[in-house]
Amino acid sequence: MKINFIKTIEEKGIEALSLVIAVAIWQLVADRIVQNKLLLPSFYDVVNSFTVIVKNGLIYTDTLTSLLHFSIGIAAAFILGIPLGIIMGWFKTANRAIDPIIEILRPIPPLAWIPFAIVWFGLTHQAAGFVVFAGMIFPIIINTYTGFKNVPRVYVEAAKVLGCTRNIDLIRYIAIPSAMPSIAAGIRIAMGVGWMCLVAAEMFGVSNRGLGYQIWHNYYLHRMDFVLVYMLLLGFIGLFIDRFFRYYVDEKLLRWKSGTVM
Repeated sequence: MKINFIKTIEEKGIEALSLVIAVAIWQLVADRIVQNKLLLPSFYDVVNSFTVIVKNGLIYTDTLTSLLHFSIGIAAAFILGIPLGIIMGWFKTANRAIDPIIEILRPIPPLAWIPFAIVWFGLTHQAAGFVVFAGMIFPIIINTYTGFKNVPRVYVEAAKVLGCTRNIDLIRYIAIPSAMPSIAAGIRIAMGVGWMCLVAAEMFGVSNRGLGYQIWHNYYLHRMDFVLVYMLLLGFIGLFIDRFFRYYVDEKLLRWKSGTVM
C-alpha cells in the first residue's frame, strides 16, 4: 500500500513538473523571442484574459452552450449508432443491406453537413448538435459492429446449450458484455471526433454562442490572448470528459477486465 502511494506521488509529481516546464518555456518564448502579443500571447496574458471572461460571466454561458450542443449530438449518436451496429454485427442480411449505405456516407467529412444543418434546423442548438452527431455516429457504428462480429462462437453455443436460445437473450447476456470493450473504444473515439466537430460547427456559423464561436469572434478582433483562453478551455474540458468516461467505463462497465493489464 505504501509503495503504491509513493509511486502515485512520483507519477503526479512528474506530470506537474512537465506542465510547469512547458508553461515556463511558453512564457520565455513569448516574452523574449516572439515579443508580439498578436503572434503569441504569453501565459501571463492568457491568465489575465481568463480572469476577464470569468468576471463577465462569458465562460459559463459559452461552456454550457457548447456542452449542450455536444450532449445533443452524443445522445443522437448513441440512440441510432449502437442499435445499428448491433443489428449489423448480429444479422448478416441486415449487414449486407446497411453496409453499402454506411460506406457511402462515412467518408463524407462531418463539416460538409453544415449547410444542411443550417437549412434544416436554422442557427439553433439542434443544428450544432447535428454536426456533432455526423462526426460521432460512424465510429460508434463501426466499433459496435466489430465487437458483435468478433463475439466468440463458443460463447454463443455454450449459452444455447444452457437454454439461452432467443436472439434477444443472446444479445443481452452474451454479445453485449463480450463486445463492450469495443463499444467503449468506439464511444471514446467518437467523443474526440465529436468535440472537434463541435468547435468547427460553432466557428463556421452554426451557432452564435459557444467556445468555438468565441475563438472565431476574438480572432476577428485580433484578441489572440482570448483565442488561446478558449482553446485551452476546450482542451481541459475535453480532457475532463475523456477521463470521466474512462473512469466510469473501467470502474462500472469493464470492471471484470481489471487486472488484465500489467
